[in-house]
Amino acid sequence: MTRILVVDDHDLVRMGIVRMLNDVKGYEVVGDAKSGEEAVTKARTLAPEVVLMDVKMPGIGGLEATRKMLAANPGVKIIAVTACDDSLYPSRLLQAGALGYVTKGTGFTDITTAIDTVVRGRQYMSSAIAQQLALRNITGSQDTSPFEKLSQRELETAMLIAGGHKAQDIATTFSVSPKTVNSYRYRIFEKLGINSDVELALLAVKYNYLDPEAVV
Repeated sequence: MTRILVVDDHDLVRMGIVRMLNDVKGYEVVGDAKSGEEAVTKARTLAPEVVLMDVKMPGIGGLEATRKMLAANPGVKIIAVTACDDSLYPSRLLQAGALGYVTKGTGFTDITTAIDTVVRGRQYMSSAIAQQLALRNITGSQDTSPFEKLSQRELETAMLIAGGHKAQDIATTFSVSPKTVNSYRYRIFEKLGINSDVELALLAVKYNYLDPEAVV
């Protein structure tokens, strides 16, 4: 029996996936979560074998949640399930240790195939994502998004800043000092050629890393 944790901040999406997975023989949904923080906590107590992880969520988001989960339990198999289908997030999730990446526009069969594949210890990506990553590797392109210039920690910090999180909250999330967070902010602004948190948020919306409704 494959134990699964479903993580998504949209209730209808999350519960829809839960209901469909519960109808699949050999699967057991042991829990669900609507934020990265809740997902990390539940992963510790529920011990899922597979986590279906939304990437763009309030709080720490799927990228940092993936890193924290794998630090606590290197054996957990994480599959990103997200609407973000460019090449940046898949490559960063893979760097963080995720084994799969499936877009929300895919069919349910793709999700079950991904689960069965990562349980066997193999990577799985939707065909559109695999093609984008292959093209990126062939062309050597690094300029599809300005966010490509950021390190993994800088990207995680940028998404939190863009989402309106304060330096102290971000420092607590990453177990660093507010001064360190401000250093990240300086490097992010320098690399992206911007001067304010508002510009960062607008840039994140432009490249589909932040929902427009999240910008105040």
